[in-house]
Amino acid sequence: MDIGSGQGYPASALSNFAPHPFELDGVQIASFEGFLQSLKFKSPEMQIEVCKLVGVAAKFKGKPKKWWMTQTLYWQGVEINRHSKEYQDLLDRAYEAMSKNSSFRKALIASGNSVLTHSMGKNDESKTVLTTREFCSRLTKLREQIKKEKALF
Repeated sequence: MDIGSGQGYPASALSNFAPHPFELDGVQIASFEGFLQSLKFKSPEMQIEVCKLVGVAAKFKGKPKKWWMTQTLYWQGVEINRHSKEYQDLLDRAYEAMSKNSSFRKALIASGNSVLTHSMGKNDESKTVLTTREFCSRLTKLREQIKKEKALF
């Protein structure tokens, strides 16, 4: 299943552009794209504003930022190296937080046992804040966790 905002359900609902509100470290986030783009801003206040954005609005807010020149991203005023374990841990925490959102959970379950792909994504960590591998592997892992939880009830 090729995930993308222009695809049918559930692929479109699994896109980072989809509005799945969640909270991370006390910050209200409207979409995963808003979260990802916020990481390009050093100012915690600006991050909070970018986190309120969804879809294309979020994408274009962060697009002009040349974060790749230093490979430095930020969360709540703390510098994070794009290639660090700390960054991977932050992504894990963010996806875990979003997995509490019921519409996201439903879309993930609706993807069944499909192999999740993202053909428009990038694979080079130094050129994107979320590679196709980082994205699809986390969705697959969360889907398996949710299925296990459902089996328990």
